[in-house]
Amino acid sequence: MEMREHTERYGKHAVQTAIGERRRLKMLKAVKDKAYGKLFTRYPRLLHYWAKRAKFVEFSDSPWTPLLKELNHCRVALITTGGVHLKTQPPFDMDDPQGDPTFREIPISVDKQDLTITHNYYDHRDADADVNVVLPLDRLKELEAEHFIGAASESAYTFMGHITGRHIDTLINETAPMVASSLKENGVDIAFLTPS
Repeated sequence: MEMREHTERYGKHAVQTAIGERRRLKMLKAVKDKAYGKLFTRYPRLLHYWAKRAKFVEFSDSPWTPLLKELNHCRVALITTGGVHLKTQPPFDMDDPQGDPTFREIPISVDKQDLTITHNYYDHRDADADVNVVLPLDRLKELEAEHFIGAASESAYTFMGHITGRHIDTLINETAPMVASSLKENGVDIAFLTPS
């Protein structure tokens, strides 16, 4: 039903009340999610207790590719599940309780002031102060400058790490393969994942 029809049928006040209630629920969810993130960060035992009862996706087979080059000849990329993105990019969807299976591509030459974090499922105050906590761009550049690695990939890839339900299939069969394909096209030898 379109908004105009809904307004005509139920009245303007009812529509405004419904919109206000939706906003209130969204705000409550964000507060609850951030509270859980802070609790789990402050009390790791609580996180371990929760994790013992949570259902995770498990794989019986993981592809293994041996590294055939010396590190100082390898191109290295960064991937994080910390919800980092450019301020100009759309934020990750915090309204969907099953998460957001999309990703953001970030040039590693980015000014850190142009980055932000959209993720309610962990306490990212430290990462807000220094994004290297979850996306170690400066450390990767240092490794390249010291010739410890051959080169840094021109782009980093970021996800929001809270993905459940129907979005797991999207992540596994669509978005992760897109990132893998991009890494391969860009000659990346090693992808370094920083989970949040």
